[in-house]
Amino acid sequence: MRRAAFIGSGNMGGALIRAACRAIGPEQVIIADYAREKAEALAAELGCAAAADNAAAVEGAEVIFLCVKPQVLSGVAAALVPALNACHGRGEDKTLVSIAAGVEIAALRGFLQDISWDIPILRVMPNTCAAIGKGMLALTDGGAENEAGLAAVETILADAGRVERISEGLMDQFTAVAGCGPAYVYQFIEALADGGVMAGLPRAQAQTYAAQTLLGAAAMVLETGKHPGQLKDEVCSPGGSTIVGVAALEEHGFRSAAIQAVMAAFAKNKELGK
Repeated sequence: MRRAAFIGSGNMGGALIRAACRAIGPEQVIIADYAREKAEALAAELGCAAAADNAAAVEGAEVIFLCVKPQVLSGVAAALVPALNACHGRGEDKTLVSIAAGVEIAALRGFLQDISWDIPILRVMPNTCAAIGKGMLALTDGGAENEAGLAAVETILADAGRVERISEGLMDQFTAVAGCGPAYVYQFIEALADGGVMAGLPRAQAQTYAAQTLLGAAAMVLETGKHPGQLKDEVCSPGGSTIVGVAALEEHGFRSAAIQAVMAAFAKNKELGK
């Protein structure tokens, strides 16, 4: 078991913190945030510790998750170098894990140019569904063959959802689908519910029906292994209402809109890494 520190407790960081507390126990988790009161409030809720600052969080953990936005990652990482060097000098080696979209491991290592040792660096890309243990997460060591580090992160995030190791070259694509994807799905749920309200359903019921339908449909894809197109065909009776609805989605560019959403997010991820 590795003690884990999380620097940043926003929506994504908070989701991982909750998952880590469930997986390894809150006594093994420490939080730091530039808004200290935010970290203290979350720590009090979960039963973990809040560090006085980022350097203190580094001192108290073996695996440090950098849960900050790409735009501030360079400054946050560079400020950790003195604490990381001091720990290494005492024989206390650390592993860094970044969740910043678009920022490659090589770039992050560049932010640490004054570090005195070859610190292991990994990337993980989660989505906010990790907060309830239903996330989809990608994990990479950038080809460093760091089995110990990968296994440690998998243990810490074991209760976050499904964790899959991928090559770093696919992280931006993964982020565009799974990291950003919940926002697309929430819009679809909202739209389905709006349609239900237009058809006469009460709002609360329409929303529940729409969300449960997506939950069940997603489980069908994962549990049956069938292609989504085949599952769609199995719902569409000849001349029935479902195929009419499918045709309406096609007429209004539903699939094209979803594809373009992923491609737009992918392009932005590439931009964030520059």
